[in-house]
Amino acid sequence: MRPFLFFLTLWWVMSAPARAAATAAPAAFILLDPAAMAAYKTAYKAGHQPEAAQVKSLLGRADRALKTAPYTIATKPQTPPSGDKHDYISQAPYWWPDPSKPNGLPYIQKDGLHNPEAEAMKDSETLSKLCTDVQALSLAYYFSGEEKYAQQATRQLRTFFLEPATRMNPNLNFGQGIPGINSGRNFGIIETRHLVNIPEALALMNGSKSVDAYLTSGLKTWFKAFNTWLTTSPIALPEGQAKNNHGTFYDTQVVDFALFTGDDALAKRILQQQTWPRVAVQLAPDGAQPLELARTRPWNYVSMNLQGWVRLALMAPHVGLDLWHYTTPDGRGLRPAVEWFRPYLLGEKKMAKADVAGTSNALALDAFAQAARAYPDLQANEVFAHHPDFTPVPWAY
Repeated sequence: MRPFLFFLTLWWVMSAPARAAATAAPAAFILLDPAAMAAYKTAYKAGHQPEAAQVKSLLGRADRALKTAPYTIATKPQTPPSGDKHDYISQAPYWWPDPSKPNGLPYIQKDGLHNPEAEAMKDSETLSKLCTDVQALSLAYYFSGEEKYAQQATRQLRTFFLEPATRMNPNLNFGQGIPGINSGRNFGIIETRHLVNIPEALALMNGSKSVDAYLTSGLKTWFKAFNTWLTTSPIALPEGQAKNNHGTFYDTQVVDFALFTGDDALAKRILQQQTWPRVAVQLAPDGAQPLELARTRPWNYVSMNLQGWVRLALMAPHVGLDLWHYTTPDGRGLRPAVEWFRPYLLGEKKMAKADVAGTSNALALDAFAQAARAYPDLQANEVFAHHPDFTPVPWAY
């Protein structure tokens, strides 16, 4: 063997462990059903409808996301009280200047009415757009196998979570602050509920050369640190005790991030000690959600909260629990909560109180579609037939 070839072969053999270490281990789905996703992919590849049309639409969204510059919160004009622009900041959306005070302080609450000042703070919007784009890109890679989608998704993830110049610090110390009252509070945690898309994206991109061990381990480190903040910070802990949808989405995040980072014990403890007791607090025997129905946007909030419950039910089996079929002695449970929506979605009943802002059926229909897989006798097709513009897809959770 020629010396050059010898040393090349020797280098290849000796570097094999390093190359193997750089390859990310396959990620597992947490919210998505791998069998349902695989079946949908098979139908799409065969040109079946509506699968082909839905994936085509998805690919269109992903193509637009290919053109988006990397998201970051580190370049915002506002500077958080910490002086570090890597810290997330937002303002409570329903709080307004007090007209009876010369400087408007402290602010007063107008439930359901968005203050434009809060909307001018873009960290929440930036994070939401990141999660939406990464989801679309990772799904596009899953269905098409085209590396360009995974490459853009991982570029976004590295920029937002890992690169020192642009990463977000893993805390929400300054989420939903109220001028004149505080610089941050637990209610800001609802704004990071879309982060559950990120572990799912890694699983969708299994096999991509763009997903390496550095990215996977870096993301797990970030999410572990964020979960530590969620479960130890004096700012965060009251969110876990919130009785309404805020408590639901606190649970979804802690459980999801615990499963992602391998802390199954934490996931199970939250489900058993916080989620299970919420059933009796949030859900009436007939499936109604009294705490959400009391809001100025009742349909928005009952739909949103049901989404959180469905996510928890999808995650519970990972630690041997079944939320889909759990009931209290007086009959409260997720099944009645899902069925409560039926007459409204069928147009047989109208809400007693209209939302103060525009409404959508999207969240309720997506939750109904997920629940139909757990409850085969739900007769969900009757509901979907009443909404011809809606098509169930297995990646809507």
